[in-house]
Amino acid sequence: MSIRTRFAPSPTGYMHIGNLRTALWAYLIAKKDPEGVFILRIEDTDQGRLVEGATDIIYDTMKQCGLSHDEGPDVGGPVGPYVQSERVKSGLYMDYARELIRRGGAHYCFCDEETIEKAKAENADDSNRSYADPCRNLSLEEAQKRVDAGEPFVIRQTIPQEGTTSFDDEVFGTITVDNSTLDEAVLIKSDGFPTYNFANVIDDHLMGITDVVRGMEYLSSTPKYNLIYDAFDWEKPRYIHCPPVMKDEHSKLSKRNGDASFQDLMAKGYLPEAVLNYIAMLGWSPEGNREIFTLDELVEAFNVKHIGQNGAIFDPVKLTSVNGLWLRGMDLDTYFRLVEPYIREAVKGDYDLKKIAAGVQQRANTLSEIAPMLDFYDTFPSFSNDLYNNKKMKTNPEIALSALKECRSALEGIQSWDFDTLHETLMALPAKMGVKNGQVLFPLRIAISGKQSTPGGAIEIAEILGKEETLRRLDLSIQQLENE
Repeated sequence: MSIRTRFAPSPTGYMHIGNLRTALWAYLIAKKDPEGVFILRIEDTDQGRLVEGATDIIYDTMKQCGLSHDEGPDVGGPVGPYVQSERVKSGLYMDYARELIRRGGAHYCFCDEETIEKAKAENADDSNRSYADPCRNLSLEEAQKRVDAGEPFVIRQTIPQEGTTSFDDEVFGTITVDNSTLDEAVLIKSDGFPTYNFANVIDDHLMGITDVVRGMEYLSSTPKYNLIYDAFDWEKPRYIHCPPVMKDEHSKLSKRNGDASFQDLMAKGYLPEAVLNYIAMLGWSPEGNREIFTLDELVEAFNVKHIGQNGAIFDPVKLTSVNGLWLRGMDLDTYFRLVEPYIREAVKGDYDLKKIAAGVQQRANTLSEIAPMLDFYDTFPSFSNDLYNNKKMKTNPEIALSALKECRSALEGIQSWDFDTLHETLMALPAKMGVKNGQVLFPLRIAISGKQSTPGGAIEIAEILGKEETLRRLDLSIQQLENE
């Protein structure tokens, strides 16, 4: 049988980073099988938490990341519909719930929530035993009469009060729990909608899901899901429960707490490919020390046996580093097509934008860093002569003034203003002056940019600015030093 995985988000807001990692791992597991199938299923049974437009965010995120699903609401497939609310309309979940009742795996419950909570409180002294719904003792005939009479009801799972239930997980190994500790959760709510606890089992079975990838918060519920599988005599899937993505050592990333979403990261100038690359390794360790992977390379490298059990901390600094490596790994033409809008945001003058991009590529780690780096091209900023003080370069304002005057004289005589000529001319000056290269080029870069750091060095910036503007700025900077 080919592998079939699913990503089953609820449309309740933006795409949480932990959810996106779950989608990615499910995709990778499916695509390791040449005939594997990756399914998108929208779980919208919790109608009170739905957010308008959230389903479109899911589609857009998956598309941006290249996580193409083989079956789903928008592409169809043989086991649809792929939206749970549409499956509710067919009566599918209620039919299976009634069959589960007939098999002894569930029962009608006529207690209101106040009665339930009171009974739970009365049972609280026995911490090793969960609350058992008193309605479970009703005969099926008596319960059906009350249903037929129009009494409001929910359908709850019937949990054996003796024995244990075990399951195997690819990450956490074999887990065994006492049945007496399992709550008899609601499977069908009073509005007829199934809860996640029931719908995910029914849908996973009917959609032929072989590998269930989800957060480790569902570890405690999995024994209850397996009891449903057993009651129906269905084959269970392979489980891969993912460790959480953490904000720090104590807190999980949470959209409720306003932590960064995929959309936030895009707005901050990160690449979808870099984000995927980074989050793939949050809790998973590839063989060797390699850091950069394309999606296809992740498919090849991914192995569930290398998923750890501990939460992985989301480190924005590390993500930024990975994003920078992705940007610098592009060929210049591809990079320029990507960053041209960001350069044009800052540079309105008639400059060679592709040459500006070449300098930016070596400095910017995110797209949002680009525009602020380039403001000096259109407007020569005012700056303090203190910028010339640099211990590493062994420069100060006095050394800078001498170097800039030599640069001014040499540059004025250049007829062909191109990189090679500028390089040859300027690199001859340190030997002539008996100083280090940095004692000439460092002051020159400051003098024509007005900035402590810039994308590109003095020669690159001078070439882009052109002869007239470079000499104009040099004159202003020399005058500023002489007037100090």
